[in-house]
Amino acid sequence: MASGVDIAVVDYGMGNLRSVSKALEHVAPLAQVVVTSDPEMIHAAKRVVFPGVGAMGDCMRELADRGLVHAVKQAAATKPFLGICLGMQMLFEHSEEGDVAGLGILPGRVRRFFGDMGQEAEGLKVPHMGWNEVHQQRAHPLWAGIDDFARFYFVHSYYVEPADAEMVSASCAYPFPFACAVAKNNLFAVQFHPEKSQHAGLVLLGNFVRWEGHSSQQSVA
Repeated sequence: MASGVDIAVVDYGMGNLRSVSKALEHVAPLAQVVVTSDPEMIHAAKRVVFPGVGAMGDCMRELADRGLVHAVKQAAATKPFLGICLGMQMLFEHSEEGDVAGLGILPGRVRRFFGDMGQEAEGLKVPHMGWNEVHQQRAHPLWAGIDDFARFYFVHSYYVEPADAEMVSASCAYPFPFACAVAKNNLFAVQFHPEKSQHAGLVLLGNFVRWEGHSSQQSVA
């Protein structure tokens, strides 16, 4: 029954769904974790995880075709909500990837690494792939038990540029600092993959399944 769902993982045909759901089941073995494309299931769930991989335009089109746009927007406004990788980027207003509009839940845009500099800058390549340190700029319940500058796993060619610096919860350098985690009210989103980030990632997911979604950030920078 939809009413008994603890965590809904949004399935719009593009995402690392199995890895995400298995990681959630690992940190919350008593919770009902459901991978779903049913808007009613998402509405009824206590918590929602919004993962994503692939091209922004394709993902936005699949969301619309499956009737999931309203359900995702409502979840992001009303309950503990975690965006992962492209699931973070899609929360913003616009992306340079395909010059497409996002969901517009958060103010800001998505930009390609190195932009006019081409595929490489200072010996670094696109995509940004592998382990990198995450600097916690603002205290948040999802960082509990995770050391500042802990390493997380990244795979992405684009990064978010929030219009409101106050929502940036953490940054990463490649080679310039970019926002790799944002938080606002009941919403938290990360550019890295916690489900692939071993201990630190599992701690973050465990914090999410216990989080009530009403904590504010405090600067620690």
